[in-house]
Amino acid sequence: MLKGKKIVLGITGSIAAYKACYIIRGLIKRGAEVQVVITPAGKEFITPITLSALTHKPVISEFFSQRDGTWNSHVDIGLWADAMLIAPCTAATIGKMAGGVADNMLITTYLSMKAPVFIAPAMDLDMYAHPSTQQNIERLRSFGNHIIEPQKGFLASGLEGKGRMEEPENIVNALDEFFCENAGELSGKRILITAGPTYEKIDPVRFIGNYSSGKMGFALAEECARRGADVVLVAGPVALQTNHKNIRRIDVESCEQMFNAATNEFPECDAAILCAAVADFHPENMSETKIKREKDNLTIVLKPTHDIAAEIGKMKTSGQRVVGFALETNNETENAERKLSRKNLDFIVLNSLRNEGTCFKSDENQISIISANGRKDFEKKEKTAVAKDIVSELASIL
Repeated sequence: MLKGKKIVLGITGSIAAYKACYIIRGLIKRGAEVQVVITPAGKEFITPITLSALTHKPVISEFFSQRDGTWNSHVDIGLWADAMLIAPCTAATIGKMAGGVADNMLITTYLSMKAPVFIAPAMDLDMYAHPSTQQNIERLRSFGNHIIEPQKGFLASGLEGKGRMEEPENIVNALDEFFCENAGELSGKRILITAGPTYEKIDPVRFIGNYSSGKMGFALAEECARRGADVVLVAGPVALQTNHKNIRRIDVESCEQMFNAATNEFPECDAAILCAAVADFHPENMSETKIKREKDNLTIVLKPTHDIAAEIGKMKTSGQRVVGFALETNNETENAERKLSRKNLDFIVLNSLRNEGTCFKSDENQISIISANGRKDFEKKEKTAVAKDIVSELASIL
């Protein structure tokens, strides 16, 4: 959702200033236009030439251009921008912003900004923890600014890991998520998502299952919710938590339970993304007690489980959309295309176990999207980014 957005990037005098290059690259890669405003101290850590080369725009630092005396209007910049991001933002700049001390171009631009402002603090822990800094940050928050801080690795004090600037990719994601939520692209839509594995019990302590972690399905749920949808997440047994308030989670264990939950919820949904790695078979008879190791051989008779995607495809009305997944080891395209037709899907997400470092347990995935209109191939990327591609495809047909 950053495509076409105009972002003012403020850079202050921090050792983390070099990371601004990665922020610029991330913003531009997602289609944003970036204008850098840098403090005099910021130029001691990174050169305007480097920043200008990345943004293809002159870097603004002073009120008047040294070259021809042109006045840089902070008011015009405030009207031009869709958002202002200050990263890194030092304790000194935070103090000036909180107190309205307009002694450089960056602060005057901030005070004139009509768009949302995002602040990524960068300083050592002692400075960050000081009461004056905390008071200034809270004051900026009370003004409606968005404070971007690392969210992991806290001690009981709640401060470990803070102070340092959040990683560039996460900063870019924060802006992207903000515009997704406020765009409301899927606002008013209800989306069913299945995620994770199913466990089919052999006896009270053993089961048939697979290696699915649920990461892809949970990433899809978060992405749909960020874009304004109400999400019903039917989750198999996984060690993951949801974050967005718009996600209603139903925990299940077996295919039978997932089938019942999904078919019960789908009639009230606008779309379904069937991402779960459902076991294809379950034992015909489950032992009520633990099976003892008394023989050399054990025979377990297996029966097919419900085909959830096929049943949802049968239930689909003209106003609903269904997305399936195909995990293949060979003849990937042919198998996926057959599933697309046989299960009445709108498109199918294909991934292959032959792509190392993707699929089960991994934080990355590499997919192709196959529909009646053809095939789209995507590069290997984080599952959170893959989720954006999949949800964008779904949004385009809803």
